[in-house]
Amino acid sequence: MRGLNLTFKALADPTRREILRLLRDGDKTAGEIAEHFQISKPSISHHLSILKQAGLVVDLRRGQHIVYSLNTTVFEDLLGWVLRFLDKEEADDREQQS
Repeated sequence: MRGLNLTFKALADPTRREILRLLRDGDKTAGEIAEHFQISKPSISHHLSILKQAGLVVDLRRGQHIVYSLNTTVFEDLLGWVLRFLDKEEADDREQQS
C-alpha cells in the first residue's frame, strides 16, 4: 500500500503530471524536460526524484546524460487497482439493490 500512496502523491502535482505527459512521447533528459517549464532545474530534479520514488519513471545513464522514461508497469498496477476498486463498488451497489 505504501507504493500506491507514493504513486498518488506523485500524481497529485500538476507539474509532475505534465512531466509524465512529456515522457509519454518518448525518453528525455532532465534538460529537455526543463525546457517545457518556467521553473528552476533543481525544482525539475526534485519532481523527477518524487516520480522515481513512486516508480513512475526510471532513469538510465547514457554517456554524460541521464535519460528519463516512463515505467509503464506502475501505471498497469495503478489501473488494476482502480478497476478492482470500481468492481468492488459495483458489487456493493448490486448487493444493496438486492
